[in-house]
Amino acid sequence: MDIQEVIKQQVTGHPVVVYMKGTPSAPRCGFSANVVNILNSLGVKDIFSVNILENDDIRKGIIEYANWPTVPQVYINGEFIGGSDITTEMYQSGELKTMLSKIVA
Repeated sequence: MDIQEVIKQQVTGHPVVVYMKGTPSAPRCGFSANVVNILNSLGVKDIFSVNILENDDIRKGIIEYANWPTVPQVYINGEFIGGSDITTEMYQSGELKTMLSKIVA
């Protein structure tokens, strides 16, 4: 299967997806840790995460998929939200909580 199709299935098959360095329980960079902390603080229990350090095809493919040069990359309901800075801004403004309230029970 084409890597772009794999990524599309991951992004659209889960309500919250994070492409990151490491895992939610063991982030491997501060930006990834920041995103996980924000999502956890908003009550997200089921983060589908992809450790880009373990799969070079995914690491390269996700940059192309989103046309976004860095990770972490956050997707909610199949929509690309952004990286750590954008996620932080949306958290501070309340926009992220509103978006997540539509999927988080």
